[in-house]
Amino acid sequence: MWSLRTRVSALLLASALAAPLAAQTSPVTLEGLMSAPFPSGLAAAPTGGWVAWVQNDRGARNIWVAGPPEYRGSPVTAYTRDDGQEIGGLTWSPDGATLVYVRGGAPNRQREVPNPASDAAGAERALWRIAREGGDPVRVGPGSGPAMAPDGSGFAYVQGGQIWFAPLGQPGGDAPEAQASGCAPTVLVRARGTPGSLAWSSDASRLAFVSNRGTHAFVGVFDKATQSLRWMDPSVDRDGNLVWSPSGDRIAFTRVPSSVHWTMFAPVREAPPWSIRVADPATGMSAEVWKADEGPGSVPQGVSGAGLLLWGDGDRLVFPWEKTGWKLLWSVPASGGTATLLTPGEFEVEYVALSPDRRTVWFNSNQDDIDRRDLWKVSVSHGRPTVVARTRDIEWEPLPLTGGDDPPLAFFASGARAPAHAMIRVGGQVRDLVPGGIPSTFPADRLVEPQPVTVTAADGMKTHAQLFLPADVRAGEKRPAVIFFHGGSRRQMLLGFHYSFYYHNAYSMHQYMASRGYVVLQVNYRSGIGYGLDFREALNYGATGGSEFNDVIGAGLYLASRPQVDPERIGLWGGSYGGYLTAMGLSRASDLFAAGVDIHGVHDWNVGIATFRPEYEPLDDPERTRTAFEASPMSTVDGWRSPVLVVHGDDDRNVRFVETVALVEELRKRDVHVEQLVFPDEVHSFLLHANWLSAYRAAADFFDRMLKRDGAGAGRR
Repeated sequence: MWSLRTRVSALLLASALAAPLAAQTSPVTLEGLMSAPFPSGLAAAPTGGWVAWVQNDRGARNIWVAGPPEYRGSPVTAYTRDDGQEIGGLTWSPDGATLVYVRGGAPNRQREVPNPASDAAGAERALWRIAREGGDPVRVGPGSGPAMAPDGSGFAYVQGGQIWFAPLGQPGGDAPEAQASGCAPTVLVRARGTPGSLAWSSDASRLAFVSNRGTHAFVGVFDKATQSLRWMDPSVDRDGNLVWSPSGDRIAFTRVPSSVHWTMFAPVREAPPWSIRVADPATGMSAEVWKADEGPGSVPQGVSGAGLLLWGDGDRLVFPWEKTGWKLLWSVPASGGTATLLTPGEFEVEYVALSPDRRTVWFNSNQDDIDRRDLWKVSVSHGRPTVVARTRDIEWEPLPLTGGDDPPLAFFASGARAPAHAMIRVGGQVRDLVPGGIPSTFPADRLVEPQPVTVTAADGMKTHAQLFLPADVRAGEKRPAVIFFHGGSRRQMLLGFHYSFYYHNAYSMHQYMASRGYVVLQVNYRSGIGYGLDFREALNYGATGGSEFNDVIGAGLYLASRPQVDPERIGLWGGSYGGYLTAMGLSRASDLFAAGVDIHGVHDWNVGIATFRPEYEPLDDPERTRTAFEASPMSTVDGWRSPVLVVHGDDDRNVRFVETVALVEELRKRDVHVEQLVFPDEVHSFLLHANWLSAYRAAADFFDRMLKRDGAGAGRR
């Protein structure tokens, strides 16, 4: 019998290659590479073994479901437009018959909901519900963050800074008949602060939430019977990551010491240690049950999926901790005691989920496979992890479903030639949740396998990278090359299609550029994830010195030394933090880099910090402000001679549009060749499929004109 490793690899490749013969001989195009639906947001039904997720099919986002025994996915919503309206917050009713979801993106500081299609009617972020069997979705009303009550009476959610409650009964909340029947949503809690992380006790008698107050945060509990609100042992610190005990009689949460002195885009390896507390919701009293040691791990780091705290069987709390310099899983008795390391080794745990019986933690990590992800499981009480899927592919978001002693496991997977795909493991067998879901336009057999390589930075530091060589490159031939820097910077590029939508698209672009004859290098520069605490919290990175520039130079020199690369035709590109490093390379090493594509890049750290911290005042600390500016491309713009294409959406909430406006102004003064592509009303991670295609087409065309032999370095002075 095949192992899971072999079956996952075979299924992914077979699915990707299941296209008609004509498609297998078609050229590689951006449209074909980006034609496969991207899955995200797995959600398990509380009963019945059902699972739901979202598929983004060229901008049309829909909810899909699958259940026993066939586990063959089908859509329950029928949205057809590339309108940029996201779907998230999938929440099942206790009986598994209904799904509640959020449609529309989060508002900006001006309370504007993303409207990248510039729809004259506007856009909204609203809650909807729909039957598992399909039908017309019912609009509940504006809001987000739904939390279903375990008794099935309805769900709590957040709207307008308050907590609301909506019954599950028909009709829709905004309809006149809903108002008349008493089914309309009502305010549950009015309180200061910004509420979030709503969570019901197991008997639905209490609702816990986190109230963010800016400098500090409280955990609050609303009691339905008494209509009263109680704060759990409030302090000056930041409380959060709450989780109820299975019996609903206690709440565990984390406490992070507050400080009026903060840093951003700067290394933080140590701080006053964080702790875990357990509170009695009836009294609000709490006790510290565990506290991090000073040194490595004193700063909390979260995981994806289930949250930072899990309440497992045997009254044990499971959490990530960087005590060893690596983000691993530990557990501690809820009554207090010594923490037990569950996942020993030098690797990073990422997506985490608790089994329905609370005895097992499922997770993915890069153990023994530093630039990929494999699935593992471990008991909540002792550290003997078992590999579930170790392949040459990438697996993430493991989600155990309900159903017997060996419950089904849903997860996503991808490979070097296979795009992200939803899968299910049932009875030891692995199936594709959407058989034939990869369209015939996807050119799986024409893609190249990236190679893992190591790059030596200008200061001697070693960094990981992935190299894409064109399939037709011949010995002695010199090709143009491009280097890609990811955003974040807390990201890691992998040896295959990425689990993040943004970088899944970027990987498609790399394959496209390789098909056009380019050598492509994607660099996991310092301050990224996947390689331990010290690498992530690299000294002098970001606004404290821009030490990542050493990795930019190292990557350029590495490519220049490759026998397949023409050292006069090396370009840079990247988005966000990657745009920052692209601009750093062009402003400080135009002799090495002939051209660049800067997508919504940070160009002045003092502006970038203020985007996330509106209270930031550069004059408060002139030395910090000077250091941040000197670590920015704007400080060395006089050295910029290479041509650049800038791309930006003017409703970007992560990197303000003014960053690109200011850069273009300065480059024009210096007669630098600048081209631009602006998307009105678009946000940071483009919401329209059409905009992704436009940006990548423009980038490929720009590099062709600037780096191909008849136009190398056009505009460089």
